[in-house]
Order: sequence, then C-alpha cells, then structure tokens
Amino acid sequence: MNKKAPAGNLARPNPLPGCPMAAAFAAIGGKWKLTLVYWLAHGESHFAGLRRRAAPITPKVLAEQLRELEADGLVERVETGPVPAPVIYRLTPYGTTVLPVVESVRVWGEAHRQRSEFDETMSCAQPVSPELARRPAPVLDRQPRAQRRGA
Repeated sequence: MNKKAPAGNLARPNPLPGCPMAAAFAAIGGKWKLTLVYWLAHGESHFAGLRRRAAPITPKVLAEQLRELEADGLVERVETGPVPAPVIYRLTPYGTTVLPVVESVRVWGEAHRQRSEFDETMSCAQPVSPELARRPAPVLDRQPRAQRRGA
C-alpha cells in the first residue's frame, strides 16, 4: 500500500442505513469537522491556514477530515496550479446547508462554556454570518455520487 497515494473521494457507507442521525454524524461528526466547516464558512482557505486556525490538529488528521468532508460533498478542493501550488478549500453549496447546525452548536457551546466557567475564549467565538446560517436547505439530488459523475 502506497501511503503517499491519495485515498480517493469515495462515498462512505452509512453505518446504520435508514437512520438520519447516523448519516449526519457520519458526515459532520468527530472532533474537527464542524470546526473546519465553521472556518470555511468565513471564507476559502489553504491547508496551512486551516491548520493554524484549527490548532492543535495534526496535518494527517486535517488531511483525513478534509478528504471525508470532500467525499460527503461538503467541501470542495481547488487546485490552483501545478504542484507545489497551494490547494484552496471552500464550502460547496451543499456544505452551506450545514451552517445552521454549526451556528446552533457554537451558540450552545458558548452557553455551556459560560455555565462551566471556562476562562479561555477561543477565536471561534464569532458567529457564522446570519444570512448563511438561516439559509434553508436545498432540495437534494438523490442520485448516488458515483452516478452523478457518470462513473
């Protein structure tokens, strides 16, 4: 197995078919995904920029999380030129549909932080833009991703 080869962007299976909560947690669950979506809601960013904002995430975990978000159609990876040009990451239109969830979690986290008397205020205390957080979810194309690409 070549560890340097890209893992690909194959759609990941839902661990509990038919369960919407399992599908949601598969797409946005985990320690870093909502944080990455939060930062990308504030604008596109390159890998190093996301790593700085989401410190102390390791480069390996950041790459894995971005690959999974891309596989789920939430994040787009844009190559800006030949290697070693930086790669830009940004939310897809489908990725913006998760912003109300991100904002709700951020607001709840702020209340929990105050209730628990945490002293430290993180840089992610800034709200997601109200117009993005209130945007209704679009009607989704129900075709599997591989069929949409024509594979």
